[in-house]
Amino acid sequence: MSQGIDKVADCLPLLPLKDIVVFPQMILPVFVSEDICMRAVEAACAKDRFIFLSAFRSEINREHDAFFELRVSTPPPFDVYDVGTVATVMRTRKLPDGRTKVLIQGVSRAMILGLKQSDPYPVVSMKLLLDKESSQEGEALCRSVKEQLEKIVPLGRSISPDLLMLIEDVTDVGRLANLVASNLGLKIVEAQKVLATSDPFERLRKVHTLLLRELESYNYQSRSFNQSKEESVKSQREQYLREQLKALKHELGELDGKEEIEDLKDKILKAGMTPEAQTECLKQARRLERMNQDSSEATLTRTYLEWMIDIPWVKISETKIDMSHCKKILDEDHYGLDKIKDRILEYIAVKKLNPELKGPILCFVGPPGVGKTSLGRSIARALGRKFVRISLGGVRDEAEIRGHRRTYVGAMPGRIIQTLKTVGTRNPVMMLDEIDKLGSDYKGDPASALLEVLDPEQNHTFSDHYISVPFDLSQIIFLANANRLDTIPAALRDRLEIIEVSGYSEEEKTEITRQYIIPKVIEQNGLNTELVQFQDTAVNLVINAYTRESGLRSLEKHIATITRKLARYIAENDEKGKDRKLVKVTAKMAKELLGEERYFNDDHDIYKQRVGVGVGLAYTQAGGEILQLEVKLMKGSGKLTLTGQLGDVMKESAQTALSCVRSLAAHFQIDGDLFTNQDIHLHVPAGAIPKDGPSAGIAIAVALVSAFSNKTVRQDVAVTGEITLHGRVLPIGGVREKVLAALRAGIRKVCLPEKNKGSFAELPLTIRRRIDVRFVSTLEDVIKECFDQGTDHENVEKNQNVKDIDLLNNENISSIDG
Repeated sequence: MSQGIDKVADCLPLLPLKDIVVFPQMILPVFVSEDICMRAVEAACAKDRFIFLSAFRSEINREHDAFFELRVSTPPPFDVYDVGTVATVMRTRKLPDGRTKVLIQGVSRAMILGLKQSDPYPVVSMKLLLDKESSQEGEALCRSVKEQLEKIVPLGRSISPDLLMLIEDVTDVGRLANLVASNLGLKIVEAQKVLATSDPFERLRKVHTLLLRELESYNYQSRSFNQSKEESVKSQREQYLREQLKALKHELGELDGKEEIEDLKDKILKAGMTPEAQTECLKQARRLERMNQDSSEATLTRTYLEWMIDIPWVKISETKIDMSHCKKILDEDHYGLDKIKDRILEYIAVKKLNPELKGPILCFVGPPGVGKTSLGRSIARALGRKFVRISLGGVRDEAEIRGHRRTYVGAMPGRIIQTLKTVGTRNPVMMLDEIDKLGSDYKGDPASALLEVLDPEQNHTFSDHYISVPFDLSQIIFLANANRLDTIPAALRDRLEIIEVSGYSEEEKTEITRQYIIPKVIEQNGLNTELVQFQDTAVNLVINAYTRESGLRSLEKHIATITRKLARYIAENDEKGKDRKLVKVTAKMAKELLGEERYFNDDHDIYKQRVGVGVGLAYTQAGGEILQLEVKLMKGSGKLTLTGQLGDVMKESAQTALSCVRSLAAHFQIDGDLFTNQDIHLHVPAGAIPKDGPSAGIAIAVALVSAFSNKTVRQDVAVTGEITLHGRVLPIGGVREKVLAALRAGIRKVCLPEKNKGSFAELPLTIRRRIDVRFVSTLEDVIKECFDQGTDHENVEKNQNVKDIDLLNNENISSIDG
């Protein structure tokens, strides 16, 4: 057949193939059922019996289009691979099922140049791809392929002996590659890659790689089978010996598992349980003796006894209280928080003087990242006790607290008992984390189950459903933390002493970053202060331009980002053999490493006066925020439209503010007809964020007065407080967070309700001296502060702000850019 290759025409009928790639020198039957394919075979037989064979490109192989060998240029439905095989039709035979069996033999590799016709059968123009002569390297590779092929046959690969004899005499690299590849059972994509490789040596090298892969696969299967067989034999032998041992024990009159039960009894007596618990455990141990040791009930009973033994009934941590040591630890771990530290020291002092006193349950409430959990850890370290935390976020099942009843295999104690077993002592400091995120459903209310845990009058006889005997929790120091109070059930909140952990000012953040965060992050990243130092300007830039939060988590992440990039720089220099040098992180370098700034000082333009825009202060779960309440008037009938995802409280505040302003229209020199012939639209950006709370009333009223009187509102004055129908200003909460939010925005003047004087007086002096607070009791007082009286007053305020900032800088107090 090969002698007629030079007689092959430039255009041949195309026979597309499914699920097979035909190689030269390959003889195999092809079953044809489509009419168009049958006409192509008939055309080949009528002429010179040459036909072009190529495999369809299937959908699952489209991901391999990047490979040159898998290129397809012909359009559907004739989208076959460009490289195929010229074959001769040896004979054809009709089958009873209507198909035609065509016996073909591959002759030569060829490439499609184009599709000449598609009807009544496809014809392609093509060119033959002839192999080059092999080299000495090819001969060595041929020997290696033959050796690998001989190795794979004993492992179960079905290869014809005739083929092995034929291959033994083959010396041509290309022909050997074709013969071996056609008998390896390759996938379509792998076989096509081999066929389309033009260099015969490279083609044989690919076949050699695939052959090695097949050999490794068969070796792995063989090893796995032998290992499974050995394990099966070992398991059967162990089972046989176990049955023999059981029979011998039965003949000797010994009960199965008697030694184990005696060991359990001995551990029960040594565990130091209460008399009630010891009686229950011994009772269960006697029941276990009479049970079949392989039964599920015996497994349940054995597990119960092991839990009871592992619970720390008498193990306690020795507590030695030294007040000066406790104060030193609190100061080491936390900067600022003086009032909170004083309350903790009072708590510890009472514990020292009266260890048996059933003290209150301290609950730290504040935004994320302000150090609530770490305060609990510091208390444990100061007292010399172990610290554990239980995350209650998303807990909905009462059994998580009280445990499951012993009625099924998966039963276990509640989290309190589990934690005590893990920590190994009955008097740890236990932090109940995220207590405000408890849920409830049909499985019970875990918040109600916590009432017994946290009540000093009840927790000395806490009853867990699993252990079914009272356990004394009174020696545990319970602490709790939460982000917000309103989601804590009232009954549970009544048992807690709330300690508010507010956000940090810029000065506090700067000191905390310098004293705690930077040394910790540098150490975590494998560096030291001799290699990396942060300048104050860089720290201030990160605080003001990249983080606007009450806590410190985002700040620590950004400091860690800078440190990681420097660690990479130092590590790459080490590999290059360069000496390590001190890197000082400046503000410019910090900006280059962190990218574009996220926050800008001109987010809120305090010098631009606007009509119908009131500047309010809001308290959120993450701290304080600035709210710009916008009011716009349009011709209409007095309809009020509220947008910005306002909650019910803010909607009622808007209605109340509108009624109040309308009743005082004459006082504010507002035309009363405007309320009936103008529609009012109140919007609070950003519209995608839900907002609610009782502190936006006077800010809404200021925006309404400005819109109706067409007077500009000073944007460097922020107000907060609720308003009544008669114009009285009511007190609010979150004073510290709101004042810090104003300072972050560059606002130096804030209107607070008169009754919040006490809350403002509790703020640190470093905060109070930077803010000009005007205490107001009526809406008229607010209007006087928010509406400018003239341009001169505006310029005076600007100059005064600049002087205040310069004064603070001279006093080494960092300022927030306005």
